Amino acid sequence: MTVAEVPPPVLTDAAWRGDELMKGDSWIYQLDDAQVAELEALGRTFLEEDPDLRFVKAEDYPLDVCAPAVASWRQDVDFGRGFVLVRGLRSDFYSDALSSAIYYVLGLHMGDPIRQNEMGDLLDHVYATSEKMMDDPTAKSSKVRDQLVYHSDSSDIVALMCLRGAKEGGLSCLVSGAQIYNEILERRPDLAHLLLQPFNWDWRRQDAEAPADTYTSPVVSVQDGVFSMYAGSLYIITAQDYPGVPKLTEDQLEVLRLFDEITYEPGMAIEMDFRPGDIQWLSNYAALHARTLFHDYPEPQRKRHLLRLWLSSKTSRPVVDNFGKNAVVQHRAESRTGAEHPEARFSIKPMSVPRLIS
Repeated sequence: MTVAEVPPPVLTDAAWRGDELMKGDSWIYQLDDAQVAELEALGRTFLEEDPDLRFVKAEDYPLDVCAPAVASWRQDVDFGRGFVLVRGLRSDFYSDALSSAIYYVLGLHMGDPIRQNEMGDLLDHVYATSEKMMDDPTAKSSKVRDQLVYHSDSSDIVALMCLRGAKEGGLSCLVSGAQIYNEILERRPDLAHLLLQPFNWDWRRQDAEAPADTYTSPVVSVQDGVFSMYAGSLYIITAQDYPGVPKLTEDQLEVLRLFDEITYEPGMAIEMDFRPGDIQWLSNYAALHARTLFHDYPEPQRKRHLLRLWLSSKTSRPVVDNFGKNAVVQHRAESRTGAEHPEARFSIKPMSVPRLIS
C-alpha cells in the first residue's frame, strides 16, 4: 500500500464522535416486558438442560419475540455504528447462573462463541482478583482494577454483561476506529498508508499459554469497500522485546503515537456506566474499547463483575487475510491440540463461579 493508494475517509455510521452520540440515546436498546419474559424462560430451560457450551446451537433455544431485536443488533454492530447497549434484564434479581444462561443464549444468536484463552474458557469473568496494575507485565487485564488503554479484542464481536457494577469508576469507553482513521488521513496523509501494512503483535502478553510470542496483522483493513480496524499499540510496542521481530521505523512509531493522541482527545470517546443486566455488543472491527480505574466494595459478593463473550459474527464482514487474531484464535468445538486443558470448563453451572487468578 502506497501513499497514493490510501483509501478515502469513511463516511458511514461507523465514523462517529462520542460527544455527538451522547446527545441522544439511539445507541441504547430497551427490552420490553415480553422480550424479558422470553429470555428468562429460555435461560431457565438452558440451566435445567445444562448443555455442553462447545456444541449447543442457537436453534436449540430459538427466539420468537426477541428475534427482530437480535437481527437489528447484528446490523448495528456489523454495519452500523459498531455497538449497541441492551438494557432491561434484571440480573440483580437473578442467580449469576441464570444471568449467564440468558447471556449465552443471546450470544449464540449473535454469533458463534470462540475460546478466549488456551485454557478453553468460552464464558469469561471480568472480576478483579488481584491488586496488580497494568505496568506489571504479569497483570491480566480482566482480573485487575486498573484502567485499560484502548484496544481491540481477538474476535469479531466482544460482548460484556454486567452482573454487578463497581463502587466507583469502571466506565466502559468506546471510540470509533473509522473516526480515528479519518483524523489521521486529514492531519498526516503521508503516514496513513502504514496502518494498512502488517505489524507484529505481542501474543504472549495477551495469553501466557499462547503457542507463539507474536502474530502479525495490519491496523486497518479495507476490503470490498468495508473499513475495519484492529488496534492497541501497547502490544505492538511490547512485541519489540522478542528476538527476531523487526524494529519499528520512525514513521511507524510516529503514526502509532498520532493514533493514540487522537484516540484520547476530548470528545472522541463515548463513556457508559454499566447497570446490572446491561449487555454491550461491540464490533472489534469498528470501535476500540477501554475502561477507567475502578474501586470495589469490600464484600466479595458486591465486587464489580462482568461476563465476557468473544464471538465470530453471523454476518459476512469482509476483511483482508490474517487480520486481527482471526488466524490464531480457537473456535469452541475443539482445542488447538485436540486435547482439552485439565482445568477446562464447558458448563454454565461451574462457570458461574469466577476462576481465581493472582
